[in-house]
Amino acid sequence: MNHLTLSNISKSFDGAPVVKDFNLEIEKGEFVSFLGPSGCGKTTTLRMVAGFETPTSGQILLDGADITDKAPNQRNVGMIFQSYALFPNMTVAQNIGFGLQIRKESRSAIKERVAEMLALINLEKHAHKFPYQLSGGQQQRVSLARALAIHPQVLLLDEPLSALDAKIRVSLRSEIRAIQRKLGITAIFVTHDQEEALSISDRIVVMNAGEMEQVGTPFEIYNFPQTQFVANFVGSLNNANAEIADPGRGLLNLNGVQFITATDIKSKSKGDKVRISVRPERFSFVAEQRKDNVLDCVIENITFLGSVVRIQVSIGGAKFNMDTFNNPFLELPKIGAKEQVTCSKEAVLVLDE
Repeated sequence: MNHLTLSNISKSFDGAPVVKDFNLEIEKGEFVSFLGPSGCGKTTTLRMVAGFETPTSGQILLDGADITDKAPNQRNVGMIFQSYALFPNMTVAQNIGFGLQIRKESRSAIKERVAEMLALINLEKHAHKFPYQLSGGQQQRVSLARALAIHPQVLLLDEPLSALDAKIRVSLRSEIRAIQRKLGITAIFVTHDQEEALSISDRIVVMNAGEMEQVGTPFEIYNFPQTQFVANFVGSLNNANAEIADPGRGLLNLNGVQFITATDIKSKSKGDKVRISVRPERFSFVAEQRKDNVLDCVIENITFLGSVVRIQVSIGGAKFNMDTFNNPFLELPKIGAKEQVTCSKEAVLVLDE
């Protein structure tokens, strides 16, 4: 049985739709990320699960119980905000125990649970400090502990790492994921950062203009995008205009250069204009073992990006980036040199807009 079910959820503000016909089933213990650009409806959807917004239509079920119209304090969910939202006049321990105090738990039960949460986030020595005495990462750990202290059925995280610097974000997202796995709690994580979503999620819901573009594992979302939006939003992508040469054989023509695709294009006709997409890392220089596509190219530019070297090539007049891992013995061609690159037919995507 699904732990959390969102059925045909829609939300409009002043007649303008923000979330449209959102359907999702989440299993107990699953970590799901809502990924998309600003204004795509991901935070509004999260707030409807939390009870801060009421759906214009649709139904939300938690463990089979209808919570669609229940107030936030009547649904057992914990929420972590981007701004930490800690009480400045309370100590760390008091902040963590606040929800339990509201629920009129006994003093001994609160003390025991707060100690447990402090140990979970490794801040036992900071129990009597106030929020202003903590770093941003420490404050967000306290916010996490406060949300978990009430034994929520679902943990909701609204871009909780966006206010932190890059190194702390990477460290803290790993901690959040480790804690979520340890407790086995269901979690929904809202982010616009594709790397965050790919690194910690069981499944990702890619959203655009209030609608779900695609739902799948990080592996599926990155390697098998179903729409042009998903392919462009998640990861780097080369795009070029081509036309159908032979739909039955998957042949494409790019200004006289032939590509082969594994995408099913049998429903299209010869001469139809299409958009092809290839990830930069799917290209490589031609070696002895050739792949489906062997393409003549000219080296346009070479850029060092630390662990990756990005080589820009021209194929049929179109510019493509090719990424290869850097190493001290890497032999690179000269700019202007004529070379051959290759990629598999599975790497050549023909996607719907």
